[in-house]
Amino acid sequence: MSASAGTGVFVLSLMSIPICYLFNSLVCNNSSTCCYYSAEAFFFAGCATFIFLVISARFILKGKAPLDSLFYVYAIHAFFSVVNLIIGLEQDNIIDGFVTFYLKEADPHINTAHGHMMSYWDGCVHYLMYLLMIAAITWGDNFRAIGLYWVGSFVMRSIIYLLGNAVGKYGTEIGPFFFLHLLYVAVSVWACFRIFSLPSTQTVDLTNIQEAPRMTLFHRPLDLCFIIYLIPAMTFCVFRGLLLVSMLYSGPYYVMTLYSLLVPGCEWMLDLTLVHSGAIAQAQFSHIGASLHTRTPFSYRVPVDNQPVFLLVNILYAVVPQILCYRCTTRPAFFLRSTPDKKSA
Repeated sequence: MSASAGTGVFVLSLMSIPICYLFNSLVCNNSSTCCYYSAEAFFFAGCATFIFLVISARFILKGKAPLDSLFYVYAIHAFFSVVNLIIGLEQDNIIDGFVTFYLKEADPHINTAHGHMMSYWDGCVHYLMYLLMIAAITWGDNFRAIGLYWVGSFVMRSIIYLLGNAVGKYGTEIGPFFFLHLLYVAVSVWACFRIFSLPSTQTVDLTNIQEAPRMTLFHRPLDLCFIIYLIPAMTFCVFRGLLLVSMLYSGPYYVMTLYSLLVPGCEWMLDLTLVHSGAIAQAQFSHIGASLHTRTPFSYRVPVDNQPVFLLVNILYAVVPQILCYRCTTRPAFFLRSTPDKKSA
């Protein structure tokens, strides 16, 4: 299939820049003040922006888009990823006048340091993954691996976002944008299940699969290093129990990983490590950035004297799972089972 459909999605995602500016300008110009937004102004701006978006999408993608429904899901996600990048840039006062309305009316969590880092992650890392998966769909390639990585990252982001808005001091300030986000999450969850249903394209020589279980741990020095790492990692995960979601997410994973590195044939490890590596990357990026960001109250910020140790430990905690993921993806023989010969009845 032609790459024009993927190019069209890329162009359409960049259309979010003028669309955001148009929407924000229409709302502000049709309201009595920029601090008060009337329902009429919001409705008018929303209709105008929606019409502009539909016309642009039809013009760019006409007769080019694949039939796979995931293509359209990721196209919409790519559009909103650029919007999230705009949100992050305006929060840092790098740009102005693009999402002023949204920042005043959105869920309060988006204006926290953690919400700020989530905007940057979605606007950069998720955006790149959406474009890669769209390109794979366009060319008919398999994108299950990167899809599973996105599943982990998205699930971690969504859990933190939903809990951050539903509980705590912001639990009583839930607005209409929160319920719109629930629709976004519901569609994304459907996409997650679709990715799990995609066939795996890993091909490993049968001889390697049969020989891998015979190798002791001392003949697999890299796996031995991972096992040594997992013990302090589990301790650190429990010690950081205040980040409850991370503990409940990573704690069981470390136990299962330790088991799979000792017992051959744990095929579920290949998918699990991709999901977890995406989740831990998103979580650590947001945690490190929020802990150092000026939006975080000074009493909760990492002291300057402790920042080198903080960065070393947390970056190591984020990077090692990526190395483990790479090891499992490139050398999966130990985790696979040889297919037994079928006996005739």
